[in-house]
Amino acid sequence: MSSSPINLPVVETFHSLQGEGIHGGRSAFFIRLGGCSVGCNWCDTKHSWPAAAHPDTAVVELASAAAFAQQQGAAFVVITGGEPLHHNLEELCKALEAAAPQFPRHLETSGVNPLSGHFNWITLSPKRHNPPTAELLSRCHELKVVVHEAADLSFAQSMAEAANRANNSPALLLQPGWESSDGQRLALEFVRTQPTWRLSLQSHKWLGVR
Repeated sequence: MSSSPINLPVVETFHSLQGEGIHGGRSAFFIRLGGCSVGCNWCDTKHSWPAAAHPDTAVVELASAAAFAQQQGAAFVVITGGEPLHHNLEELCKALEAAAPQFPRHLETSGVNPLSGHFNWITLSPKRHNPPTAELLSRCHELKVVVHEAADLSFAQSMAEAANRANNSPALLLQPGWESSDGQRLALEFVRTQPTWRLSLQSHKWLGVR
């Protein structure tokens, strides 16, 4: 991980609605960073994986765009990827705080790297083939596991137990893999019998928005 970069590879920025998780349906400004080595075969943003394919952008420019989005009604800014924690996010968070001090910062991560930066909300989406660090399990506010097969349910339970051992009680969500009929069936059946879990859907895809 590079030390406090003032430029980051950016795939795209856009103002839309958060489509998933606890904050689903709320206005949000997204900063999608390039670079990911986690390698999920069902990933819907594989174009973001090669960091070098995306232009370096100054963090002050990203912060200025976020501040403008806040003025236009965005409720928070989401740092996503790729895998955003492949990068040191300290300078980005400092720039965002300086440009928009009352603008909550959200992070979406698989949790494979150490946490950097300062966030008001952390969504941890752990992967079976590359599990998250204990630090992220202890710091996340939302644990969101994508389900394609039965083994994903066991993994989700193990992640929740690990978070609990770390004295953390994040919101627990299962999200069916997009167009995965098995994942949908398994997630629905599981959530129906597990009152501490809830279902997350990719509503932006159903609506056809970014």
